[in-house]
Amino acid sequence: MSRDHTFLFADLAGFTTLTEAHGDDYAADLAGRFCAALNQRLPDGAEDFKMLGDACLVRVYDARAAVGLAVGLTHDLGGYDFPAVRIGMHTGHAVQRGRDWFGTTVNTASRVADLAAADEALLTEATRLAAGEPPGIVFDDLGVRALRNLAAPQRLYRAARLPDHGGEAP
Repeated sequence: MSRDHTFLFADLAGFTTLTEAHGDDYAADLAGRFCAALNQRLPDGAEDFKMLGDACLVRVYDARAAVGLAVGLTHDLGGYDFPAVRIGMHTGHAVQRGRDWFGTTVNTASRVADLAAADEALLTEATRLAAGEPPGIVFDDLGVRALRNLAAPQRLYRAARLPDHGGEAP
């Protein structure tokens, strides 16, 4: 029986500029600290299975937990300990080979992350439906968008912490 997963790409916006300004060693150290900070926040059943330069690719069983993680990362890490964080998520089937994951679901999450602005968490409608109504989080419907090299456009949403919701995202 196949189980859907939510894949989350989190990367540091402006990393190329930062690398040019501060050098390769500084940038590599910062990327490592970013992925370590992300790993400290992973919900149960989640794994950070790949670091791609300044990006971490995370698999989460529960879409609601993935959205909470994403909102927490953009609100609590971006612009403070790290440059701005941008995140893209998609939920669906993927194939595992060794420690890596493959498939359109993973590719879609990556393409959604490409569209995210600094300190923004974007998700597809599949993730939005699977997440339900996480407490303290609001969704903004951004409409249907074409994604680079993918045939099917996706309805995208921005997830954000409610203005009066303090502390960590659920």
